Amino acid sequence: MATRSRLGPSAFEIDGGSMDCGSGLLLLVTRGMRAVPAGEVLVVRTEEKSVVDDLPSWARLAGHELLGVEEESRSGPWHLSVRRGLQAGFSTGGGADLGTRLWLYTNFDCNLACDYCCAESSPKAPARRMPADLAFEAVEQFAALGGRELLLTGGEPFLHPDLGRIVERSAARMPVTVLTNAMVFGRGTRRATLEAMDRDRVTLQISLDSGTAEGHDRHRGKGSFGRAVEGIRLARDLGFRVRISVTLYAEDLATLASVHRMLDAEGIPPDDRLVRPVAHEGAAESGVHITVDSIAPEPTLTADGAWWHPVGVADQNLRVTDSPLPVDEVFATVRDAVRVQDASAHEGRAVFRCV
Repeated sequence: MATRSRLGPSAFEIDGGSMDCGSGLLLLVTRGMRAVPAGEVLVVRTEEKSVVDDLPSWARLAGHELLGVEEESRSGPWHLSVRRGLQAGFSTGGGADLGTRLWLYTNFDCNLACDYCCAESSPKAPARRMPADLAFEAVEQFAALGGRELLLTGGEPFLHPDLGRIVERSAARMPVTVLTNAMVFGRGTRRATLEAMDRDRVTLQISLDSGTAEGHDRHRGKGSFGRAVEGIRLARDLGFRVRISVTLYAEDLATLASVHRMLDAEGIPPDDRLVRPVAHEGAAESGVHITVDSIAPEPTLTADGAWWHPVGVADQNLRVTDSPLPVDEVFATVRDAVRVQDASAHEGRAVFRCV
């Protein structure tokens, strides 16, 4: 393999491997550049030829300077040297909603093993529980940034032994939505956890994928439909606002009418019904492909990092930072990426390739 002579010494290097700018390199170089002082150089190694064409556009749109490109051979890898711009900072763009909502994965273990689970959760999955103190600190930092809404998901959040404390502390700062399959909070200590939650500050978002047991259980397991319906009725009897989320493959869309008929009968208003497609992530073998180009960011924290969107936590290409804290760094990295996307769209071109 040929060696290269560095265009200039740099203590900052990242290896993009075979990623292109649409599949994950955008976030990698964005967070890499945030660690580089103004005027210093970031060297990006890549095995993907399209990056040699795309990264100069990224550098220009982000306000940096491409110093040059060197190759180890005609077929790569390539090394691109980019000097960070001297501007004081990036814009705070990214849409009016970016910065108002935050997702937390409380845990990844679950009583179900749904065949399309984007998080690869199941009874056998590592719990990866978010420590309560970490959740408290994340919520405090988010509130200090002006955050207005927190969503807790999993796994099954009611399997987290500290869920009650996390919800109580969080709800004191902002409204909280807990995503649940509604199957495990009917009795015992989990029932007590549920009943202690503030009805005015906590919404339960419950999954129901069909108006019949056959349709729902096909993806979530035998008996799950009946227990989910029981959970919906219990939550409403206890005075909670209940939002229903319906996740469907394209071939299941014909069953949507049965869901709406059932929810009409249960008294769930149309505004509290969310219908979404299966994402081709995690355990799903098909569905909508997710990239930073195809889905708007919904910053999401887990115990071991931060992610572009809650449906992408099994995809390393959608990792924003390697730590969930500080929260302002998570949002700043996302905003930097969105700024370049917006600038690219303004020019009327697709700078970053995606599948």
